[in-house]
Amino acid sequence: MQNSITWRNKLSAHLSIMRLDHSIKNLFVLPGIIIPLSVFPALMNRALLWRICLGFVSLTLIACSNYVINEVLDAPFDRLHPIKKNRPAARGYIVTWIAYVQWIAMMIIGIAIAQMINHKFALTALALWIMGCFYNIPPIRTKDVPFLDVLTESINNPLRMLLGWYMVTAVLIPPVSLLVSYWMIGCYFMGLKRFSELAEIGDRVSAGAYRASFKWYTSQSLLVSVMFYASAAMLFFGAFIVRYRIELILSFPLVAIVMAIYFELAFKPASAVQNPEKLYREPLLMIPFTVTVVAMIFLIFVRIPRLESFFVPTLPQAASHSIPACDEPTTDTIAK
Repeated sequence: MQNSITWRNKLSAHLSIMRLDHSIKNLFVLPGIIIPLSVFPALMNRALLWRICLGFVSLTLIACSNYVINEVLDAPFDRLHPIKKNRPAARGYIVTWIAYVQWIAMMIIGIAIAQMINHKFALTALALWIMGCFYNIPPIRTKDVPFLDVLTESINNPLRMLLGWYMVTAVLIPPVSLLVSYWMIGCYFMGLKRFSELAEIGDRVSAGAYRASFKWYTSQSLLVSVMFYASAAMLFFGAFIVRYRIELILSFPLVAIVMAIYFELAFKPASAVQNPEKLYREPLLMIPFTVTVVAMIFLIFVRIPRLESFFVPTLPQAASHSIPACDEPTTDTIAK
């Protein structure tokens, strides 16, 4: 009976290290799906729904594969963390060689499914898995390098957007400005997560034992970096909307409110910022976040010509006399 309980616990542990509850992060693919559909609604068909289903299965397997290797390699360090010491690998509940088989098997199946969608989706899925290797596996292990840990972990954001994009089409080219903005907003979230983790552990010595990058971080340096990430994210988002979808400028105040609330949450003890998959428990954040998402989807699909004409660049009066008259310029679209 004891052996039966032991193996049942180990099976549960191997399922747990896949972190299926983190699959909520896969919602980051949605902008990649919605934006090309706003340009070419005809792309919506039954075949697309099938590709989306396959895409989410593939993405989940690749992400779970990365979580498994993260759990295995982080076990010695997680034992030094006040909360993560309770993870299955840290408590010795997993069989290491089985976990490695689990890691590789999920990657292979995930990439095989990705190839059923299209070649670009499969390559992007592979890139997502490779970034997980860079982040977790020595001697590279970017998670131990200050600031590089945030930059490399957050690049999963634009990769997820690309996966959503390639579920819809492998022909249209996604705007670079949007991808960079998505990367920087991911860095903003991750930078605040590091800030909250450092505050929770309490001192840099203990934090540095848990994760090498914390030997170099300070609360001040993390907050300064967060300011940079937020500024860069909004700069590139602004570049995207001016060129492709000026209506989204109306969402700026809502985006700013969500970012401000998220910033405040990072200062709370045991903040949900440390575990983004639990943010749904924060109504103060989720209500404005939901309103913002709905507003942005509406603005992506609805054109407001008066708004477009209002933001058309104007020439200085003196220069306008020396330039021949021409048709009024209009905002570019992704289709162009």
